[in-house]
Amino acid sequence: MRKKTVLITGGAGFIGSHMCEKLLAKDYRVICLDNFITGTLINVKPLLEDKNFQLVECNVASYIDIAGKIDYVLHCASLASPNDYLDYPIQTLKVGSLGTHNALGLAKQKKAVFLLFSTSEVYGDPLVHPQVESYWGHVNPIGVRGCYDESKRFAEAITMAYHRMHKLDTKIVRIFNTYGPRMRRNDGRVVPNLICQALNSKPLTIYGKGQQTRSFCYIDDLVDGLIRLMLAKENLPVNLGNPNEFTISQLSRLVLRLTNSKSKIAYKRLPLDDPKQRQPDISKARKCLGWEPVISLEEGLKRTISWFKK
Repeated sequence: MRKKTVLITGGAGFIGSHMCEKLLAKDYRVICLDNFITGTLINVKPLLEDKNFQLVECNVASYIDIAGKIDYVLHCASLASPNDYLDYPIQTLKVGSLGTHNALGLAKQKKAVFLLFSTSEVYGDPLVHPQVESYWGHVNPIGVRGCYDESKRFAEAITMAYHRMHKLDTKIVRIFNTYGPRMRRNDGRVVPNLICQALNSKPLTIYGKGQQTRSFCYIDDLVDGLIRLMLAKENLPVNLGNPNEFTISQLSRLVLRLTNSKSKIAYKRLPLDDPKQRQPDISKARKCLGWEPVISLEEGLKRTISWFKK
């Protein structure tokens, strides 16, 4: 029997590389596309020895040309951390617009299932809490974060247009804060920032008073939900994230305890348009996918800290 083939854009990145690894373990053939602007070869190097893994270097915002049968197109390519989309705002907009268009075109050509990796940032600085999929969001389209937020909102819109006009089987996942091994030290996101600062005995950077909240999902839990959604019959957006909400101050204290660090806290001005709250309503994921996260923040941080130590 022919193995099902999954193409993953941005497959050498943090989430993408974990998806490649898990799908190979589940006996899929995997084609990984990446231009390495934020992804890295190290993340997928162990997979190169697997005959069912293929790595293709390309910029999906320019073109995607892959021969042969493809069953699933997973559009994971994105500049998802604040450092990246503030440094590369135009590339961020291009991968969310042109890249999504090209990935959808490939899925249409191959008659493949399409899964868009969207984000909780489509909700902006939310006026509804927790965030449910029916909420339209509160986003500043011309703010410094607009390049990322609006690129994902456009990506969702064009994905639904292909679903309605071309009858393409599309899925949309809205990913909430996810962390784990293979995040970059200079990622700019709070978990690697705090861990690396604590391990190097540097002051832990807290923005504002540290009372803004986030909900942290460990990568293994997220990947499980993503594969379930890939195989599900749901076409409208689904939140995937951990519904347990923590302040950044609580997170920093936990990191200090788990690293046995004596680092102090350094408070800095809150970035523009930084969301005050972030918590997913995962009722839909529970009902449609039978999914919910099982790894606690403390356990996930222990695993992540161990990886960063190495």
